[in-house]
Amino acid sequence: KKKKMKEKIHVHVADDHKILIEGIIAVINTDKDIEVDGYSLTGKEVIDWAQSNTADILILDINMPHYDGIEVLKFFKMKNIKIRTIILSSYDDVKLVEEMLTLGASGFLSKDSAGEHIINAIKAVHEGEQYFSDAIKSNLLKLYTGMKVIAGQRPESTIAHSLTDREVEVLKLIAQEYSSPEIADILNISQSTVDTYRKSLLKKTNVKNAVGLAMYAVKNKII
Repeated sequence: KKKKMKEKIHVHVADDHKILIEGIIAVINTDKDIEVDGYSLTGKEVIDWAQSNTADILILDINMPHYDGIEVLKFFKMKNIKIRTIILSSYDDVKLVEEMLTLGASGFLSKDSAGEHIINAIKAVHEGEQYFSDAIKSNLLKLYTGMKVIAGQRPESTIAHSLTDREVEVLKLIAQEYSSPEIADILNISQSTVDTYRKSLLKKTNVKNAVGLAMYAVKNKII
C-alpha cells in the first residue's frame, strides 16, 4: 500500500525586498515538507491576499510600505483571520517582540539569522510552538531576569493563577535559564519532582515552553 503523503506546510512570504523573498524561498525549497504559496511585497498585498487565500504560516516583514507588519497583524485580529505568523525584523528590540506576541505573532526572527532559522521556525510554529532566533531569545531572558522581586513579596497575580510557593520558586529558576538538574540541586528535590512542577506550571500558566514561562514570570512581576 502506498503511504499517505504527508501534508506539506504551506507558507506565504511577505517582504518588500524581492531579493530577501527569493533567498527565503530558496532556503524553504531545500525542505520537501514545506511549500511556498506566493509572496507579497507590501502590507496591502498581504491583506488583500489574506481575504481570499490562506496558508499554514505567514512570514511577515515588520517594515513594509502600505501597512507595516504591525498594521497587518492588527487587521488580522480585527477580522479574526487566523494565520500563524513569523515576524522578520532588522531590529530585535525586545519591546517590539512583546508587542508582536501580544498581536498574535508566533515567532520572531532577526533578518540576519533568518536563513539558518527559517525551516525550524516554520516547523515549530506549525506545531503550535513559539520560535525566536537566538539573539532575541537571550534578550528576552535578559530583560526578564534583570528584574528581581524582593524576597517575601508575593505577586498578587500568581495567587490568581493559584501557583504554590514552591511552584513560584521553580518558575523563578526556569525563567533564569536553570536546567531541571540544576533546579533539583538548588531546591534539594529530585529531578522528576522538578519536571512535575514544570508540567504543572505550563498547564497553569497556559504557555508552551521555558521562554513562555519566563515571559509569564516577568509579566506577573515574579522576577
